[in-house]
Amino acid sequence: MGLGETVKEMPIVVMKGITKRFPGVVANDNIDLEIRKGEIHALLGENGAGKTTLMNILYGLYTPDAGEIYVRGKRVTIRSPRDAVDLKIGMIHQHFVLVPPFTVTQNIILGMKFPRGILNLEEAEKKVAEISQKYGIKVDPHAQIWQLSVGEQQRVEILKALFRGAEILILDEPTAVLTPQETKELFKTLRSLAKAGCAIIFISHKLDEVMEISDRVTVLRNGKVVATKKTSATNKRELAKLMVGREVVFRLRKARAKIGRPALQVEDLHALSDRGLPALKGVSFSVHEGEILGIAGVSGNGQRELAEVIAGVRKATSGKVLIFGQDVTNRSPKEIIDLGVGRIPEDRLQMGLITDLTVAENLVSEVHEKFSDKFFFLPAGIFLDHAQINNYAEKLISEYKIVTPSRDALTKTLSGGNLQKLILARVLAQNPKILIASQPTRGLDVGATEYIRRKLLEQKKKGAAILLISEDLGEILMLSDRIAVIYEGKIMGILPAAKAKIEELGLMMAGTPLSKIRGGRK
Repeated sequence: MGLGETVKEMPIVVMKGITKRFPGVVANDNIDLEIRKGEIHALLGENGAGKTTLMNILYGLYTPDAGEIYVRGKRVTIRSPRDAVDLKIGMIHQHFVLVPPFTVTQNIILGMKFPRGILNLEEAEKKVAEISQKYGIKVDPHAQIWQLSVGEQQRVEILKALFRGAEILILDEPTAVLTPQETKELFKTLRSLAKAGCAIIFISHKLDEVMEISDRVTVLRNGKVVATKKTSATNKRELAKLMVGREVVFRLRKARAKIGRPALQVEDLHALSDRGLPALKGVSFSVHEGEILGIAGVSGNGQRELAEVIAGVRKATSGKVLIFGQDVTNRSPKEIIDLGVGRIPEDRLQMGLITDLTVAENLVSEVHEKFSDKFFFLPAGIFLDHAQINNYAEKLISEYKIVTPSRDALTKTLSGGNLQKLILARVLAQNPKILIASQPTRGLDVGATEYIRRKLLEQKKKGAAILLISEDLGEILMLSDRIAVIYEGKIMGILPAAKAKIEELGLMMAGTPLSKIRGGRK
């Protein structure tokens, strides 16, 4: 520590030479990181850069293969989350671990040990209220979890860590499930915690949020630290270049929509979730040729079910899906594809690709009949013209810049961005008239995100009707011509993107219909 360094600037956490290997990959490669008391330190990097792995090591979920960890100047060994909690380290994951029928206080004290084994619930409620008051985290200690919004549930997770004495808080992609208003509330809470002396580690790949909330930012790429900067001394463009190794364009020019005939119409659509509960409750909208209709909403409000019903993967219980006026409700996925509908599924690994097949095999998996001129029906089975398939695959790999050792490499060896490019190549090569794009850039670095957004705008320019389903409100606003907001399986309103206000979209995402927000105004 230098002579002029203040107590606030002293590192509360020091990680030295942290290395973690998994089969076939080095997730963390000799990483050094320092976290100071009273700061919000962002960990920035593309999907797979090693951010979450590094923090899972600090929280005791993983053991490093090499390296040292110091907390408050003392070298420590963190073998489990219990060790981390004893060191006053707390971690709030993307997916909350809460029991819906229990109250806020019951969830906060769940699993804790009490003196003499006696639990005083009233005393615990009082302590929860005190912590809530101290840090400005508004939650009713008596409320049951199922009664709370997603943002309030996240506050319960933060209170749970603080109740256990956490002074070092790790938040993994904390805004992924929040509305814009809930994100503002979270940032207000984080600033209050930092001001009180907590060290906040904010894992993200969203540059706007990192610039807004953090004091310092460490950028990871391919498991290595490429830079640590004061946030006030850098900018989005520099951070993006550090993340992906090249310049990135943030604002893409969106051509004015040349609206054609209605291509996709959804009328009073109802469908059930995997659990047999209503997931779509009377959804209606249309998408025209040459138009992008964005579906905005917090995850889990019926987006996945909507895409699957349109694509023929899930049955509608009532209502209609029309393609160019033809009723295709509950037709098979093959019939839907044959009518010119392409689909980029939400889950690229489970629904989009067969990862144990080669890149070439995945590229032709939906269009193998196009290579049927040289099919031979023999007792031994069906034989494809592999030379024709290989030429086709090589062309798409080159055109879509898919980074792969070869067309014969197993698909599971590709990175997330290249998996998405593979799906994009397979779908767009067929020049779909209608494209359903579900979370097309989720978890991708800014470079891959820019590429995929360009491709979507190219398809729109060609006259395709695009249904864009995304939890990234910035993406929805950038690409869409009109925006529909979905909440608990219902459309809260549809409005032109040019007239959309973030505050209004946030209220709709939280369940307020547009008609109530505007009170009859247009």
